[in-house]
This record gives sequence, C-alpha cells and structure tokens, in this order.
Amino acid sequence: MNTATLAATLLVGLTRLITGVRAQWIDRTPPVPGIQRVYFANHASHLDTLVIWSSLPPPLRRQTSPVAAMDYWNRPGPRRWLAVSVLHAILIERGTGGARESLRHLIAALDEGRSLILFPEGSRGDGEHIGELRAGLYHIARERPDVELTPVFLENLSRILPKGEYLPVPLIATTRFGRPIRLEPNEERQVFLERARQTLLALGGRA
Repeated sequence: MNTATLAATLLVGLTRLITGVRAQWIDRTPPVPGIQRVYFANHASHLDTLVIWSSLPPPLRRQTSPVAAMDYWNRPGPRRWLAVSVLHAILIERGTGGARESLRHLIAALDEGRSLILFPEGSRGDGEHIGELRAGLYHIARERPDVELTPVFLENLSRILPKGEYLPVPLIATTRFGRPIRLEPNEERQVFLERARQTLLALGGRA
C-alpha cells in the first residue's frame, strides 16, 4: 500500500468519525461500478467534498474525482498533495473567466473514464437554501449525454462546520443520493438547471 492509498483510507475513516455520515440511496443500494456519473450536490461546508467522496463504496470512490477550486487547493504543500495524489481532484479556476477552459478539463476527465463530484452552485450556501445552478452542469449533460447525473443532498454539514469555524460540531451528517437525471431533447439551459435544482430540493425535503 503506497502513501497516497494509505492516506485515502485514513481520510475516509477520519471523515466518517468526525461527521458520523450516513449514506442513503433512493434505490436502497449503491449503483454498480463501471458507469460514469457526475454527482452534483448542494454546497454548504468545506467538508462537503470529503463527505460525498467518503460516502461512496470503494469501487465507485476509486473512479471518482472531485472538482475543486484551484486557488484553494493548488497551494504548494500538503493541501495540494491531498487534492492531487489522494483525492485525484480536477482543479479548475473559479469565476466565469475560465469557464470554457474549466469545462474542457472536466470533459477530458470524463473521456478518461473518471466520474466527478460537482457543486453547481459554485459557492457555499447556508445549507437550507439552494441557489441558482451554474451552466457547467448543463454543458456537461449536453456534451456527454451518456454520463449519469446523480443528485446528492448533504444534510447537516452547515451545522457541523459552519462558515468561519474550524472545529466541527458533533452532529450526524447524511448523504442522500437520488435517481439520475438526464438532459431532455431540446430542453433549454435554464429549464434544465431549474429542474436539477428542484431535484436537489426534493431530495432534501425542501421542495
């Protein structure tokens, strides 16, 4: 077992210990490996990425790369090593200026057989409301229609690690995986994005 593999095993255990996360699948059992997916989720905490990644069964986790902000994760040192070597993250520029280049990197990762973890709101919310989703999810759905888009609702993460805090609160998190959605023929961008947003709200019991 190499250093990165050992670190991944320890990171999964630590994340589960801190958050007590429970994974719930709408269809009761996790999906089979081998199918590419984009797991798209609400964003409320710095722990969100680790919680989704740790909630996946090992065969799915090994093929899944989180999409992460380059300005936060690409700093030299342990943070970058964790992102690149352990999580196999896809680092992208924040903001609309690099949107086209970021999409190119995500499509390339999908073409290499990776699945992705994506937060289409773009920035963290309050855990109760879900803002408008950015266009990246739509472009992925249009460019790679065979990839399953799996909604994920994260519960309690904003309470476990609120904005501005560094010490987690001992509460139980839930990762709720819904049924995949797809882009319908001739579906307009805003219609699709709102449908995806409503899917997340319904998954969290907030529709």
